[in-house]
Amino acid sequence: MPEPQQQPPGTIAAMAEKPDHGEHSYRGSGRLNGKTAVITGGDSGIGRAVAIAFAREGADVLIAYLDEHDDARDTAGWVQEAGRRAVLVPGDLAGREHCETVVATAVREFGHIDVLVNNAAYQMTHESVEEITDEEWTRTFDINIHAMFRLVKAALRSLPEGASIINTSSVNYDMPRPTLLPYATTKGAIANFTAGLAQLLGPRGVRVNAVAPGPVWTPLIPSTMPPEQVEEFGRNTPLGRPGQPAEVAPVYVLLASGEASYISGAVVPVTGGKPIL
Repeated sequence: MPEPQQQPPGTIAAMAEKPDHGEHSYRGSGRLNGKTAVITGGDSGIGRAVAIAFAREGADVLIAYLDEHDDARDTAGWVQEAGRRAVLVPGDLAGREHCETVVATAVREFGHIDVLVNNAAYQMTHESVEEITDEEWTRTFDINIHAMFRLVKAALRSLPEGASIINTSSVNYDMPRPTLLPYATTKGAIANFTAGLAQLLGPRGVRVNAVAPGPVWTPLIPSTMPPEQVEEFGRNTPLGRPGQPAEVAPVYVLLASGEASYISGAVVPVTGGKPIL
């Protein structure tokens, strides 16, 4: 079935081949009982899979998203079905004020934040540098890396000892795809941000890690890549296919849990066999 092209950031409903977010497969075991989490880009893709997994592990979840209201409400429904609280906060993370609003809402609703998942991202595909406008370059950085800094800074006073910050990087931080130049550049920045922040926050008992997914099937793909690239998406991995969001979420669960109490400053690849050395 041909995958219809979409306008970014895309929606699940418009996809011919729906991603697997673990809606019918993820089984929790209480690894995050009583915790609270903020997940940006939580309406679909990796963010939705993480929200579902966190809820089934016992966490209440705030889902920050741009304007994909139907997808976000659907994600919230899965969180609530797991017996946990879901708080929805729409808005553009490119602005400092909204980053502060997301954190303030979480603190008002939950009292504190145990896990901050910086997952929201923006990307577009270009065949030449000349195609990339200054506005797009700036927006990519505002959403992909500047928002992480602003969210962390706003959340610091509400992160207790033992809290976890998890940033979504990408295989592109190590193997940058030239047609994703702005996006790939920010993903390299995220890896360095993670390593440096882990050292700064270690004395406070706050762990900081990143996940580096390879090609994962989400609405971002058919909304930001041309049809010929969508058709071949993920086939160049050793496993020969794109990953599903449900296959990435368990790494976030590990990094959010006490089982990862001595893991900080790491970038964990989930790449279908593509090496990150």
